[in-house]
Amino acid sequence: MDFSIFKRWTARTTKQRTIVFALLGIIILLAAYLRIDFLQSVNHKTSHDTKYYDIMVRQLLEDNIYAYKDTVPNANVTPGYPLVMAAIYKLADYKHNNPFPYIRYLQVVESLIMIGLLYLLARRLGGDPAGLIVAAVSAVYPPFVWTVGAILTETQAALFFVLYVYLQMLVFEKRTWPWALAAGAALGLTVLTRPEFLILIAVSYAFFWAWHKKFLTAFKLGVWTALGLFIVLSPWIVRNVVTLHEVVVASTQVNPFTAGTYPDKNYEDGLVDRHNKTQMEVAKERLRVGFETKTWTFVKWYTYGKIPYIYGAMFFGSGHSPIYHVIPYGAVLHLGMVWAAIPAGLFLLWRWRNPASYLALLLLILTVTRIAFVPEFRYNFTSMPLIIVMDTLLGLALVGWVISRTKLRRSIPAAGGAAVQ
Repeated sequence: MDFSIFKRWTARTTKQRTIVFALLGIIILLAAYLRIDFLQSVNHKTSHDTKYYDIMVRQLLEDNIYAYKDTVPNANVTPGYPLVMAAIYKLADYKHNNPFPYIRYLQVVESLIMIGLLYLLARRLGGDPAGLIVAAVSAVYPPFVWTVGAILTETQAALFFVLYVYLQMLVFEKRTWPWALAAGAALGLTVLTRPEFLILIAVSYAFFWAWHKKFLTAFKLGVWTALGLFIVLSPWIVRNVVTLHEVVVASTQVNPFTAGTYPDKNYEDGLVDRHNKTQMEVAKERLRVGFETKTWTFVKWYTYGKIPYIYGAMFFGSGHSPIYHVIPYGAVLHLGMVWAAIPAGLFLLWRWRNPASYLALLLLILTVTRIAFVPEFRYNFTSMPLIIVMDTLLGLALVGWVISRTKLRRSIPAAGGAAVQ
């Protein structure tokens, strides 16, 4: 099976390109309608994190103190999303107007840009059919609609992550320093929004080296990408050194790691005494005691036990009422795509010397990384763009295989008949 067969279907003539752009335009318009209609049709709930983001941003604007859940400076969360919020607060005159609607409409734009980038990414891997299918699915996938109403990092993080993956693909193809620098900058924006993506720079160039066996090229491109990453992160790093007197590249929050040490999310299991201990001390003691006394429970929890808590349901955003049904059977679509990602990932990793396998590797690394922390459905959100592209490529590969087999069967009798004559 070869998903690249559909690259031959990439539009070449003006008429073909017009048709493709028209279809893409219809998809984008549908996506915009769904997102705007959603924002205007429901009452949006405010999550725990949103409340603290609001307090944090107001404190930053009024007292010039950057701190999450505190009144003294800290680095508990990276500044990518709070700074965007602060800018919108200022533009909206937050003391006299509610800034949340402005942020939500900005996130509509971010979501639409992400769909465009996913089209470009899938098109590069599988031609226009792949690009249009991925864009269409992304337009109607319910969480991609619901999260534009949530004052949370998901929409922005997904946009920057998809941008990074697309630019990194261009680095693999073109192997020039401007693209590598741009990819690093995009990764920097992603890390400033959600720090768990920092590890991807090493994964990306390890994959490139293993694929092409060109260490010097991988090293040079990696240096340029690291430079782009550092340029974007450097103001944050400098702020932390000056204000906190320590080097903090991403964030210092340890609660997600500590919460991840409770099997089946039973936070009252009484495994260790938590009094007068920091969260990190509790986490380390729980891991030591847990693996010593409840070995199988902890082994299961830190392998496949967290997977259902991460991928088992759609992310609902901050919540809303009444329920906005984007499409019928949205939950079935979600689970179908998640399960299909298993054969898609295995297929891509088996045929790993191609750029599409990079997506499967990223999904694997992100999943393993998230197993270390508290499992939440919101953590599947930024993985879903990868899954949608991977599933589409697998589907096209299957269709291509059927087409090639059908043509082969038809050609055999014709060849046999010619031999008899």
